Amino acid sequence: MEGAEPVNKKLGAALSGGAVLVLALSACSSGGDDGNKELDAWAKQVCDALPAQDAKVDAANDAIKKAATDDNAPANVQKTDSKAFQDMSDAYKALGQAVQQAGPPPGVDGGQKKQQDAVTALNGLSTSYAGLKKQVDGLDTKDQAKFADGLQDIATRLGKLSQSGNAALKNLEQGDVKSAMAQQPSCQKVASSASRATTS
Repeated sequence: MEGAEPVNKKLGAALSGGAVLVLALSACSSGGDDGNKELDAWAKQVCDALPAQDAKVDAANDAIKKAATDDNAPANVQKTDSKAFQDMSDAYKALGQAVQQAGPPPGVDGGQKKQQDAVTALNGLSTSYAGLKKQVDGLDTKDQAKFADGLQDIATRLGKLSQSGNAALKNLEQGDVKSAMAQQPSCQKVASSASRATTS
């Protein structure tokens, strides 16, 4: 699979930023809030939804990277990538639902807009990954050159996707919200797995 292998690796490289989108919501730092119990309860609800979905995104990333580095047949790459994109789509949809159900962060200026922007961004990511699944499902695995071209296009889209959505998520977790999230064990767990992933 000489023609497609570099593209497979490019796909794997493009994915390395994929998990950052989940972690942007939980970029937890040390520091305390002013004891706002309502905000703490909100942060717990959002943070508690993160570890399972973060693990799902990480597993999907790992599967695509493994498929990209192995001397894999196009049909196997297609099957692996298709499942991975579906899992990512499901994960971001679940995160969007978690932020939606939590409601606006209490006592935060413009909290409702920030919350809705984050929900829109997460749902948009879910839709985009579902689109990538459909795209990879439609690739011709019998024609190696066409398959490589198709993966190249997906890698390009994936690279752009990894950069999108961060602004609204970072906008949500500012100030007191960030402090409240930083104190949640579930957010700390996700943050520590993120730092391990970036240093490994």
